[in-house]
Amino acid sequence: MNLLRIELHKILPYRTVWVILAIYALLLLLILYASSKVTVNGSELGEEMYGLPAFWRYLTYIASFFNLLFGILVIVLVSDEYSFRTLRQQVIDGLSRADLVLAKFYVVLALGVFGTVFLLLLGLYFGLLHSTDRSWSAIFGQIDALSYYFVQAVGYMTLAMLFGFLIKKSGLAIIAFMAYAKIVEPLLHFRLPDEVDKYMPMKVLGSLTPMPGQEMLDQLTTPTELLSPAWAVLPAIGYIVLFCLLSYYTLRLRDL
Repeated sequence: MNLLRIELHKILPYRTVWVILAIYALLLLLILYASSKVTVNGSELGEEMYGLPAFWRYLTYIASFFNLLFGILVIVLVSDEYSFRTLRQQVIDGLSRADLVLAKFYVVLALGVFGTVFLLLLGLYFGLLHSTDRSWSAIFGQIDALSYYFVQAVGYMTLAMLFGFLIKKSGLAIIAFMAYAKIVEPLLHFRLPDEVDKYMPMKVLGSLTPMPGQEMLDQLTTPTELLSPAWAVLPAIGYIVLFCLLSYYTLRLRDL
């Protein structure tokens, strides 16, 4: 925990951290509030979509789009270490390169906990506000979606950490991270059969929070094969370990 204490000492006074976390929280809050007021066929969308326990699936699916913000934050934190030469100073002070990666991974876990707890609070507030059934089973019936979201958020951030250690410059690393997540891998999905591409990193992470109602959409379009959230957990954890190991070997080979 000493490594996490060192990281928190560095990042808590850092204004960029609070700005990105505030953007994440405000955007989610704004989208949920605005969507609840939309009227469809004479009834507010909030009454239909925000009812517990199904709301946990909607909430984590919406929040999954904002994992990119967490990824950008991790890249900024890693690249700043290069820019201000604090990685070198920490090695001189006695930390190993494995400690440096582990310290950043602790930050990733802390951000994942922050995002998950924030979703829990949002889900309880909006869910209880719009649900007629407030029984224990309704409130916590599908709350396992939050655990899948946590794994997904950590997966996004460890991939971003790898890009940060590889490229060092925050701007280029963010562009490369976004391009891989939103352009490169989705293009590969078109060229590969579903039996193969469903195990690729972004698709595995996306499988953890599938779009509610995907089954109905598949009846109208060409269905794409996805792992179920429960089956996606193990490969997702495998990718998290792989990204951390690659970050370590990148740092080990690099002149700080």
